[in-house]
Amino acid sequence: MNEFFIGIIVALVVVGSLWFWLKLKRNKPAKEFRVFSSIEQLRAIGQLSVYKVMTKEIVTETDHTWGEIGTRYLSWVLSQKKMAMIFEFAIDFRYNLESPLFEISKTGEAAYAISMPPCDYEVNIRDIRFYDEQGSKLLPWLLPDLLNGFLTTGFSEEDKNKLIDAAKNHAEKQALELINNIQSEVQKSAKSTLESISRAFGAETIDFRFSTQTATELEIAVSEQLAASA
Repeated sequence: MNEFFIGIIVALVVVGSLWFWLKLKRNKPAKEFRVFSSIEQLRAIGQLSVYKVMTKEIVTETDHTWGEIGTRYLSWVLSQKKMAMIFEFAIDFRYNLESPLFEISKTGEAAYAISMPPCDYEVNIRDIRFYDEQGSKLLPWLLPDLLNGFLTTGFSEEDKNKLIDAAKNHAEKQALELINNIQSEVQKSAKSTLESISRAFGAETIDFRFSTQTATELEIAVSEQLAASA
């Protein structure tokens, strides 16, 4: 009799376990919805930095981008003082994944289309120094001794600020040319990064749509070191 009751209990446990497993399976969301939910979490990344350019330019004579103030002061320093200017700036390429223009749509089984917002650019003048050809040494930016032999009325704070503005104008021109020439490389980097993340979420096919744009103006930042010297 005991064996009979034990058998019934075992049978009930098996049936109960089977029922509970089937119930869980029915309530479990389909894989495609779980993947789509994960893909949507790309927005939580926020700013996605995909490319960075560091450029260093040796300036031996000024062009129109330096403006009147650059021509007035820098041309003299470069020619009469026999200096070369080392001009260094960096460009960060970023996509704002929190932008409403960043869209993700499901196109099939584990397949998605991702529309990218326009790329944001951050340009920062990192350093400007002068190279003394005669002394074979580097000199800091806006060194007063470079200008003392030329200016009889002194080099004012306003003049320093104008030179910084001239440096920004030059950096903007150089950065715009560079940005518009490497759009395809930036998009390739963004695509590679987001593909890796998306595949980790379970996506198998991702189609990217980039907005075509030409950069026309930029905000130029100046490093704290240069700002302090100004």
